[in-house]
Amino acid sequence: MKISIIKPGMLSTVQDPGRYRYLSQAVPVSGAMDQLAHRLANKAVGNDDDAATIELSYADASFRAETDILVAYSGDGAFLVYNDEIMPAEKPLFFCAGAIVNLIANTAGVWTYMAVAGGWEVPDVMESKSTYLPAGFGGLTGRALRKGDVLIHNQSVSRVSAQIFDQLRQKGIIYPDWRISRADLLPHDRHTVRVVLGNEINWFDASSIIAFLTKSYTIDRRSNRMGYHLTGTPLVRKIKKELLSTAVTPGVIQVTGSGGLVVLMADCQTTGGYPRIARIASVDLPVFAQLKPGELIRFSEISAEEAEELYLERERDLALISTAISLKYIKI
Repeated sequence: MKISIIKPGMLSTVQDPGRYRYLSQAVPVSGAMDQLAHRLANKAVGNDDDAATIELSYADASFRAETDILVAYSGDGAFLVYNDEIMPAEKPLFFCAGAIVNLIANTAGVWTYMAVAGGWEVPDVMESKSTYLPAGFGGLTGRALRKGDVLIHNQSVSRVSAQIFDQLRQKGIIYPDWRISRADLLPHDRHTVRVVLGNEINWFDASSIIAFLTKSYTIDRRSNRMGYHLTGTPLVRKIKKELLSTAVTPGVIQVTGSGGLVVLMADCQTTGGYPRIARIASVDLPVFAQLKPGELIRFSEISAEEAEELYLERERDLALISTAISLKYIKI
């Protein structure tokens, strides 16, 4: 399966779950900003979760199917359009060779993921296909996609992917009558995210902690794949000592010297010297990632145990989705 890029959009890169085994060597995780949407796009075409997808920022992109292809998309940044019809998300989509597919704006969010049966084939760099733009490695020669780029799929296609592809091609239809319900895996309130208070929470005075947990913050235009800057009530430190550079990961909320908040995202550094007031619960990080500049966000405190249970519950739900799709196409 092969596509050629007609318009790459604002920022399109190849991503997967990221590289976690090289943090001790100061290599960032990278990977998909919205890990849930990345995984659901893969599940819809019968891939494992670690297959590479194309991550698109916003929309205004298009591609041509150079061969018959089986793809799926998920996320809030764009709608996939074929023959002037919006294609359903979280569903396998079959397109014949020569099809022109466009991605148009979806005002609900920022990031959209397009999976292909088998995953997009680019070289592994440190056990991941994810693009890390600041250092120029991973993905397609370490850069964003450009007009004229050609991408092919990994030919190690799963039995489920092969069955979906064959059934849709034989029936001459674009998609089946089932879909994954992404909405059922997300909280109803997309502007409140749950956080676990961080190691340096007691460095701040009581009024700042109350403000952090009750006031709204605005996503700043400086936000990018390394971190989202928030504007709002500045936080005041009661402990003035400096923090030795210490481990950080995506989802950590740091407080700058001026009292501002920075939420570290997929391409963040591996260590930092700003105090860590909290960390966004893993299940809510995809929701936060989809917020656009100018949108408001509030934080709600939960315990580490609650965050872990929410994570395990979602993992159980995702495992059931994979099992249901497999049982639909593979006879036991």
